[in-house]
Amino acid sequence: MRAPPSSPGCLGSWQDLHMAEQGGTGQEAEGAVRGVPGTRGEGFTGPGEERAEAWAELVATARRTVADGLVVGTSGNVSVRVGDTVLVTPSGVPYDRLTPADVTGVDLEGRQVLGTLVPTSELPLHLAVYRTTDARAVVHTHAVHATAVSTLVDELPAIHYMAAALGGPVRVAAYATYGTPELAGNTLRALDGRTGCLMRNHGTLTHGAGLDQAYDRTAQLEWMCRVWLSASSVPGLAPALLSREQLAEAGERLRGYGQRG
Repeated sequence: MRAPPSSPGCLGSWQDLHMAEQGGTGQEAEGAVRGVPGTRGEGFTGPGEERAEAWAELVATARRTVADGLVVGTSGNVSVRVGDTVLVTPSGVPYDRLTPADVTGVDLEGRQVLGTLVPTSELPLHLAVYRTTDARAVVHTHAVHATAVSTLVDELPAIHYMAAALGGPVRVAAYATYGTPELAGNTLRALDGRTGCLMRNHGTLTHGAGLDQAYDRTAQLEWMCRVWLSASSVPGLAPALLSREQLAEAGERLRGYGQRG
């Protein structure tokens, strides 16, 4: 098992990735960080410091999906866009083992430009979202309640006004084998006008302007699915649902929610 990021067995900090790209770790002769090709500048887009910070945030978000019970093991995946480079979790690597040296990135056509680890098998799904939306971050999970709901309905019933934060009623993308262009296409159709959807017999996908927003939308979606399942399980009763007009009104109010400036 690799040492954790702060241990002597790997780069001392996430900032070391940026320092190495600038030749600041004593590796000037090789011009590369362990596991990261082209650290003198070849194949990169955007400032090295921004990439290093984005990778650190991506790893923290991926670990959070495990800690919050939204994924099991290495299921699910997370990505963030920095310029024309998409940083993405690698395939089959436990998130608690990821270090700055494991940075994995591709361009928008899927060509690997950072690292040596194989990107997630759901790379076509992530790239499809980036090519067709203004997303800067994508979170895909196998959350239990959301996955359960995806097997029951074609659209999450409007159990709570937070559905408006995702653009409206949350659709369920038709099933397709994971990692395929067909799944990417089905998911894009479910995402039309939305920032999140369920994936039939699979899980969730949300996107946002950053990792925090994308993750929050994932957590809200899982929570709404749990509420609907809980309410629907009461014998002899059916949960009250919101109308599309009520959701639209909530959406207007949510646009002004939070701190300004």
